Amino acid sequence: MFQIAKTLISEEIIENDFVCNLSACKGACCVDGASGAPLDDDETIILADIFDEVRPFLREEGIKVIEEQGAFVKGDDGEWETPLVNNRECAYVIFADNGITKCGLEEAYNSGATKWKKPISCHMYPIRIREYTEFTAVNYHKWEICDAACSLGNELQIPIYKFVKEALVRKFGEKWYAELEEVANEHTK
Repeated sequence: MFQIAKTLISEEIIENDFVCNLSACKGACCVDGASGAPLDDDETIILADIFDEVRPFLREEGIKVIEEQGAFVKGDDGEWETPLVNNRECAYVIFADNGITKCGLEEAYNSGATKWKKPISCHMYPIRIREYTEFTAVNYHKWEICDAACSLGNELQIPIYKFVKEALVRKFGEKWYAELEEVANEHTK
């Protein structure tokens, strides 16, 4: 691990390669698992505020769950997360004709209906963050459904931290990311 400001970062995000391979996994990370996407407190307010703008981009099943449970729910771990349809896929998931999942929130953003892309936890994946009193932990979340992404990242030689650069900058800022790049360059010498 190494430290930048008040973040403790796992070397794994430098040492491991990753590029999403949607043709292989079909976006399984939005469907598999026991809980919805983790949400920051401020993201719960955003989700509630933009629901009317996002609604046209969602499936009826997702809209129904959101209307019944709310734009966000408290997970079994006591943390905020997106609600699930049939205890399976995220309520904000939509399916393309080719069976690949897409994010209805991101589709709304891409079309100009909102100014918010999607939860930072989704944007940064496979990186997961955990807030502690004195620091924020930045770790690589390994999941077998992403084996094809690891293989593609290895083939293209793109480390995790470069694959999720936009999201890391969104979360921690340009200066923080520049320091991360310096550390990565030193680490890989």
